[in-house]
Amino acid sequence: MDKKLFVPHPGHFEGLQELLAGSKDIYSIFMAGSPDYIGTGRVNLGHASLEEIAQHTEYCHKNNVKVEMVLNSSCMGGNQLSTEGYNLLHWYIGNLEDIGVDTIVVADPYLVELIAQEFNIPVVVSVLAFVDSPQKAEFYEQLGASSIVVDSNVNRHFAVLEAIRDAVSCELKLLVNEGCLYRCPFRYAHFNFFSHVNGPHPRPNVQDDYYYHKCLTMRIQDPSLLLKSPFIRPEDLKEYAHITNVFKIGGRSHFINWILNCVNAYANESYDGNLMDLMDCPKDLIDLYNIPNKALDGSIQQWKKHSTVCHKCGYCQRLVDEIALIYSNKGTKDETLIPWNIINKKGIET
Repeated sequence: MDKKLFVPHPGHFEGLQELLAGSKDIYSIFMAGSPDYIGTGRVNLGHASLEEIAQHTEYCHKNNVKVEMVLNSSCMGGNQLSTEGYNLLHWYIGNLEDIGVDTIVVADPYLVELIAQEFNIPVVVSVLAFVDSPQKAEFYEQLGASSIVVDSNVNRHFAVLEAIRDAVSCELKLLVNEGCLYRCPFRYAHFNFFSHVNGPHPRPNVQDDYYYHKCLTMRIQDPSLLLKSPFIRPEDLKEYAHITNVFKIGGRSHFINWILNCVNAYANESYDGNLMDLMDCPKDLIDLYNIPNKALDGSIQQWKKHSTVCHKCGYCQRLVDEIALIYSNKGTKDETLIPWNIINKKGIET
């Protein structure tokens, strides 16, 4: 089966034109709407009005590319169950349907059922619904889901993926390059934070993103966490052919050339470069670590059978000690790469 690549919208119309001109391997773009109605799980680069969404949708359809709207707030403060909240969401989703967007992604079970029952538009269960078992998948399919983005934490749990595939007949989609911590302890709180910061008013006047910086610090101190992250390498898509042919490339906050580089890598199922070039989060570490992607060839076989009890396994720690490199003076004439194991042994701060 041909791959279906869902690709992030760059946030503005000129960027969309450049994106679609740069690749013929895009099946669908996904974009967020206005945070005045519902938030999403990421920072919005653009606050697209209904008129802009209509313009972008028309352009995508002329180029045989589908449009997916992401309305996957993980917390709406209960407003979705109020009369005012219901009326506002119903009005907004109705407008998206009239515009002709192809699918809508939501995280709230209530919205899954609402859209399935009251609109003629396929509803997709977001990765932020954390579908990590066949039981959850069955539940959402019974609510009316046409597609489920499986919790990325089980990307390497093939027995779970196969059980989910056996349990439901709807489409399954895998997020390939999120790059978050495996079983991240911040995940629920962080996405609730995003939902409010990038959602309807009143928005909190926050001082900082504690979760992001804590996550960043942990991986600076221990780069094995990068390999434990449940990303799927371009070369390993074939291992998932019996599960699905639908893959989502994360990265709504990145530049167009970065998005196109990812699309090319996953379309060709090969990337000869730094794995960090493809990871959506945290993008800041691209200036610190170089992890040669091709050095990970064959690792999927270990990940497919590993116990996920990391403190007993040690595979990722041994591998990162063997292959990881650290940039020194990156972007200058003095730029060099130093093996991580040398820095680690010397105890030099990174």
